[in-house]
Amino acid sequence: MMRPNSIVEIWVYLSASPLLALFITLVAYQIGLWAYQKTKHNPLVNPVAIAVILVATCIELFDMPYEKYFQGAQFIHFLLGSATVALAIPIYRGIGSLKHRVIPILAALLTGGAISIVSSVGISALLGADQNIVGAFYSKSVTAPIAMGIAERIGTSPTLTAIFAVCTGILGAILAPYILNFFKIKPLWQRGFSIGVAAHGIGASRAFSVSAQAGTYASLAMGLHGILGSILIPFIYKWFN
Repeated sequence: MMRPNSIVEIWVYLSASPLLALFITLVAYQIGLWAYQKTKHNPLVNPVAIAVILVATCIELFDMPYEKYFQGAQFIHFLLGSATVALAIPIYRGIGSLKHRVIPILAALLTGGAISIVSSVGISALLGADQNIVGAFYSKSVTAPIAMGIAERIGTSPTLTAIFAVCTGILGAILAPYILNFFKIKPLWQRGFSIGVAAHGIGASRAFSVSAQAGTYASLAMGLHGILGSILIPFIYKWFN
């Protein structure tokens, strides 16, 4: 049996180490995933949203500066780049099924990307938001690592862009099933592709929990949207600024 003094020593070591932030992040997501599975994949119980709330609560309770938290969380952050490169796999696997769906997929991709920019940038500008906030909305609907790269390229805040991208993914994963059901969109490839365009990685994770086909098309949409966005968004930003 572990003695109280040993527990205190472990806590003192962890609290001074970047490992605490890594531990908090992994445990928070595991709790969110457990709740998601226990509710039979209810979209309202989003594991990422739960993890964000738990991590933010812990950081506040422990009075941990963000810089110190990121020293541990950077190990997970590093994997975002690898995950983005791995998008080549679902794109490669899905190429064969695109032969007879090229036109609707391209239409969905271009329309979804355009509406994302017009709605978010337009509404924030009309409400008188700061230029930094308006600029961060340009790339918020592509997956976070690519969105942050685009933000650096066009001179907007990568941090704000990442926040908006994560919020977009969470809200998209939660609301998309209800919106698609309302419009009676039933084909899994259409549902998956729609979620992938609108809610990128978090949406793709949600799609995979429903169906492998939906998840594959969501990953495909996320990858294509990221590629298209990285090419076109800088030109769009310069055009309007």
